[in-house]
Amino acid sequence: MFDLPVIDPAERKAATAFRNTLLDLGFEMAQFSVYMRFCTSQAQIDTYCRRIESILPEGGKVNILVFTDKQYEKIISYHGRKKQAQKKSPDQFELF
Repeated sequence: MFDLPVIDPAERKAATAFRNTLLDLGFEMAQFSVYMRFCTSQAQIDTYCRRIESILPEGGKVNILVFTDKQYEKIISYHGRKKQAQKKSPDQFELF
C-alpha cells in the first residue's frame, strides 16, 4: 500500500508509472493505493520486494504487508453498509 505525492505533473507521472508497473508485475488493485499479489514462498516475496524497491518513486510512503492465505480469508469487507462474503484464498497455478 502506498501514498505518493501527486501535486505536480512529474509526481503524477511517477505515481502512474509506479501503479502501472505493479500491474505489469501481476499485482491487482484492491483499492486505489492498495495492490496485492499472491506469493507461494518467502523467496518469491523477497524477489517482489526487491523489484518494488527498484521502482520506488521519490517521496511518498510505501508499505509492504505479508500475511498468510488463512489470514487473507479472514478479511472482513463491506460495500457501503452491506457485509461482503468472506474472501477465498487465491488460486495457485503451476506451469510446467
